[in-house]
Amino acid sequence: QVQLVESGGGLVQAGGSLRLSCAASGRTFSSFAMGWFRQAPGKEREFVAAISWNAGSTHYADSVKGRFTISRDNAKNAVYLQMNSLKPEDTAVYYCAAIKGIAYSSGKYFPREYDYWGQGTQVTVSS
Repeated sequence: QVQLVESGGGLVQAGGSLRLSCAASGRTFSSFAMGWFRQAPGKEREFVAAISWNAGSTHYADSVKGRFTISRDNAKNAVYLQMNSLKPEDTAVYYCAAIKGIAYSSGKYFPREYDYWGQGTQVTVSS
């Protein structure tokens, strides 16, 4: 069992930065790959970024590539999303999620493949 709690969301002007954190409970955190997803009002939940269990590989949605960076610290049971050059279209509720390592390769882009989810944190980017 893994429990996830996001923090760090807020209101920021376009061009600004935010750093989201996701704190995980459970001694098996390091065995999970992690992902960040977002959901804007009236839209489906979409993939943002993912990182393997040992941070050996990362993947990004095209819309955030070059602006967002995912990282993790297994010693602290935490995963982060550094978001730079924010745009109004980045406005959404951001969720972190955990996926078993065996499912990561083929399933990292799909919400249905993830096993555990946080409650989300709101990010609002004003123009």
